[in-house]
Amino acid sequence: MSGHSNSTHDATGQVPAGATGTGTGAGTGAGPPGHLVVFDTTLRDGEQSPGVSLDAAEKLEIAEQLARAGVDYVEAGFPVASQGDFEAVQAIARSVGNASDAPAICGLSRTQLSDVDRCWDAVHDARRARIHVFISTSPQHMEHMLKMTPAQVLAETRAGVARAREHTADVEFSPQDATRTSFDFMLEVLAAAVEAGATTLNIPDTVGYGIPWDFGALIQHIRSEVAGEYVLSTHCHNDLGMATANTLAGVQAGARQVEVCVNGLGERAGNAALEEVVMAIRIRPDQFPGVATTVRTEELARASRLVSRLTGYPVQFNKAVVGRNAFAHESGIHQHGVLADRSTYEIIDAASVGQVGRQIVLGKHSGRHAFSDTLEKMGIKTQGEGLNRAFTRFKELADRKVEISEADIEAIVIEELGQDLVDDFQLEALEVSGGTVGMPHARVVVSRAGDKVEATSDGDGMIAAASAAIRKATAVESQLIGFNVSSVTGGVDALGDVVVQLEADGLKVSGRGVSTDVVEASARAYLAAVNRLLRIRARNQERRIDTGF
Repeated sequence: MSGHSNSTHDATGQVPAGATGTGTGAGTGAGPPGHLVVFDTTLRDGEQSPGVSLDAAEKLEIAEQLARAGVDYVEAGFPVASQGDFEAVQAIARSVGNASDAPAICGLSRTQLSDVDRCWDAVHDARRARIHVFISTSPQHMEHMLKMTPAQVLAETRAGVARAREHTADVEFSPQDATRTSFDFMLEVLAAAVEAGATTLNIPDTVGYGIPWDFGALIQHIRSEVAGEYVLSTHCHNDLGMATANTLAGVQAGARQVEVCVNGLGERAGNAALEEVVMAIRIRPDQFPGVATTVRTEELARASRLVSRLTGYPVQFNKAVVGRNAFAHESGIHQHGVLADRSTYEIIDAASVGQVGRQIVLGKHSGRHAFSDTLEKMGIKTQGEGLNRAFTRFKELADRKVEISEADIEAIVIEELGQDLVDDFQLEALEVSGGTVGMPHARVVVSRAGDKVEATSDGDGMIAAASAAIRKATAVESQLIGFNVSSVTGGVDALGDVVVQLEADGLKVSGRGVSTDVVEASARAYLAAVNRLLRIRARNQERRIDTGF
């Protein structure tokens, strides 16, 4: 950070005792001592992610989920940016912002007086409303964007914050591109903002330039040097992959507000992720003594899925806290550990963030313990030499396939136990129709022991119709709990690979189907799952007869 290098951190990276300044968090919105204000900017900075454009209804839906999650502030948008953004912010202020336990609603504004007034018009209907005023302070921004001198930026800061304070006692100020701003000039601008009425000082690492120990030292110096009662805040971007780390360094140095986005959305590489910051504070109280949020963490996974669906931004599989693999284990040693006790390899209780823990993924790194546990959950019990032979075959197959399906496992076990795998039902014919006119319809013919059964059904789509027709033809009742389709190969003649998961009488089974026609692949997968369900039922019945139960 140009213009700033001296640090008062000790050798351990902890803030030394007695290093508190005047900006300790007594301003508007600070809450009780030790309360960390969670300021969510998914709807403002998050929406600035390339390719993301949310309409008013989608913004409202996300805001409602953020309220359920218990964030303290929702930055609903930039009202002056467009009429649509103004209306969305206004709708959120009037709806979400008026519930009994509503978060405060915030709008972003430049220092221009007309912008500030427009922002207030958008948020003032909320029970608690904030105006967030910003102006750039780095040499690069002042010279190339604003075409302003430092003196002009100072004057704009005073005027914009003072105008916001005429509307509300809750005013936030941000010196944009703070981490590339001369430290002395930043202190001058921040002091001017506090004198004009700002109650929160936000320090934006706008271009992701910060390094954790340096950013933490910056926060600590600001607390020591800027007089007044205010909450010090962080706003970190992820250009160097350190947005969450920088945010936590800021909290450790005394910041008591964090600006975050669900799933780490935001400009370029994104912002500090809400779920990562909140869970780090919760899991490591030894590093943040006395600091806590009021976020309802069990709502984090739901918020992640909602934002992903509405923005079209998928969550990477290995994303911390909310990713698909966050609680999945393939290594044999890891699998053995979590099967014995979750805490061996999971520092977060999955249920506490709305996830499912101890997910065992079978692959070439899996061990015998996980393999045996999976067999048992499939309703297959084998031990001794039979288990040894099946496990050996499993490891051979795992070297050739990335993921091993239940169908693969069952085929291995049955073959090693000397049993023949014969499907009860075979798909003889499938005929479907659909389109924009009329209800999608399906006709299927299935055979069993030479006898053919025909059935027809309608559905919401051709796949649903085909599945319903198969259910009629087989007379096997079950509930569809999982459906996944992927491409086996590339090009226009790609094979569709469909995996269907059914549940009946407490049993969960899956089936796979492959075809160049995704509807046919789905029908084959559904029928394969039905057959597997029947085989497990039959096998369990035989065991009951053999054991006398």
